[in-house]
This record gives sequence, structure tokens and C-alpha cells, in this order.
Amino acid sequence: MILYETITNTHPGFEQPAPLEDKLDEVYAFHKSLPQYKPTELVELKDLAKTLGCKNICVKDESSRFGLNAFKALGASYAVSCLKDVKHLVSCTDGNHGRGLAWYGNLKGIPVDIFMPKGSEERRIRAIEMFNAKVTVTEFNYSDTVRYAAEYARKNGYTLVQDTAFDDYLEIPNNITLGYTTIIREALNQMDEEPTHVFLQAGVGSLAAGAIYALELLCKKKPYIGVVESDQAACIYESFKQKKIVSIKGNPYTIMAGLNCGDPSITALPVFEESADWFIKASDQLTINGMNRAVHPVGDDKAFVSGESGAVTLGLTEQICLDNREYFHIDENSVFLLISTEGILKNPE
Repeated sequence: MILYETITNTHPGFEQPAPLEDKLDEVYAFHKSLPQYKPTELVELKDLAKTLGCKNICVKDESSRFGLNAFKALGASYAVSCLKDVKHLVSCTDGNHGRGLAWYGNLKGIPVDIFMPKGSEERRIRAIEMFNAKVTVTEFNYSDTVRYAAEYARKNGYTLVQDTAFDDYLEIPNNITLGYTTIIREALNQMDEEPTHVFLQAGVGSLAAGAIYALELLCKKKPYIGVVESDQAACIYESFKQKKIVSIKGNPYTIMAGLNCGDPSITALPVFEESADWFIKASDQLTINGMNRAVHPVGDDKAFVSGESGAVTLGLTEQICLDNREYFHIDENSVFLLISTEGILKNPE
């Protein structure tokens, strides 16, 4: 079994239609004003790092974010806070983004319609409905469901809140991306030293783009950066490999539901081109390995729970420390920063 494949940045010349703005302080102040806000835990896996021949592996555990089990509410809440006179919200989701938007809409008394792709799990549907959102599961894949939601919002005069930038839909996705910068600000505040390596999950690419943007602004020295996708929906990997924007068609399946996205965000690609070092597509087995390592730590490392989309970078880090150190510039002084983007979502009672 091939656990992962990687390419270096080919710098294909993707045009940036809407650069991100340096609003990190504004974003952070907004998040701190929200109910239930507190920094999520940074789990240090020093014993695992020692066995792998590096200095430290730090995992930002987003499972406790606003009590929602995932990081996505950071982006949705900030983006909606920037809107004026919004009366009804619409989005497509595989689960976590929709739940975050439903939570914030419920908090502000704004109706929310959520569309989900074919095959969405019942536990993810019910977790969104808990916040009084209307959920509709379509017969389409994720990318086509995004387009369906966008047309539904247009016809009804509602506001689409989607993290995928396309055509002239740029401002809201950019604000969602900026919302994720809070994760990096917190992590750097919690770490004893800056990371040398950061591996970031990517579906459409908004989390990774926001994290990279924050790392560029907040770190004294840019770390090595890897963008990690499911090998079943690696639209960013293929876009850099083929040096053009590539969409993954059909109905790909991966247990990493949050990464099962066929179209890259057009504003994320130029961020990756400027700052990412590697693009990596990972197998489901690699995230299973990461989930197992989280609950079965080495030595005195703390156990934690990481979900299907959250654990892939941990599984990857352990694997590349064993089999690809030179390519990834890994040595005894390497300090990894990873984001466990979600915990295990249980079926709501």
C-alpha cells in the first residue's frame, strides 16, 4: 500500500484575485469576545519525537473549540460578523463548517440552510440540526453541492457563507480564511519555540491558507510547510503537479470527510505557491495510524482523541520521520506543529 505521495512546489504562476488582509489582531479580538472562547490545548508529544529522532511534535487539539468538536466555527463566525444586514445564511458542508455556521447563526438568531453532499453521515446531519438549521442532503458530490447551494442562495436573496472562493465570490471566503489565523496565534503563544515544520490539512484549502498567512506574519523564520490532502480528492496536489487548476470529478470516497473536496479555492492556490514547500496526498491508512497514535501515545505523552480528518498529519509526521527524513529536512532539532482539526463526533442524543 502506498501511504503517501509528495511533490515539491512547482510555482506554476497562479493568479491571486483577492489577497488576504492583515487583520489578525481584529480576528483574534473578535474570537475572544465570543461566548465559550478559550484557547484550545496544545499537546506536546515529546516522547514520540524522541523515538523519531526529532525535538518535539506539538498538536493543536481543536476538538474543544466552542464545544463544537472542530475548528470550523472560527472561520464561519468571523465571516458572518463582517456582513451587514444579513437575514438568512446558506452553505454547503461535509459537517464541521455547517455545524460552526449553524452554531453562530443560532447564537445571533439568523436562520441557516445547510446543504450536504450525497452519502453524508447521519451523525453529522444531526449535529448541525441541533442548532436549529435546516439540513438538506443532495444527490451531488461536494463540489456540485457547493454550486447548488450558491444558486439556491442567489434565487432566494440569501447570503452564501462558503469557504471556497470562485469567480467573483471572494470576500466571504477570504474572511473565513482569516478566521483560522487564530489557531496559529494561539499555538505560537503556547509553544516554547517556533516550529521548523508545519503540516496542514487541505480540503478546498482555506484552513491551510489562513495558517500559512499567519505563520508568515507571526514567525521570525518561516517554517517548512506541507499541504496535505486525501489521495482520493487531491485537487491541490494535482493543480500543482499539472500546473493548472484541477478539479476532481465523480464521487470520491475517503474517511477524511472534511478533506473530500474536489475543487480548490482560487484564493488559496497563490498562497500555497508563495509559501508551501510540499504538496502531499495521503491514504486513509495514514490517518487511521494517526488516530491510533493519538489514543495510544508513546511513553509519558498525553493521549487525546483525533478524528478522521484531524489525525492525518500526525500519521504522516510519524511516517516521514521513519522513511523520508532527508527530503523533508528532518533532524534532531526539528519541531513540528500539527493541527488536529476535529475530534470524534458522536451521535447526538
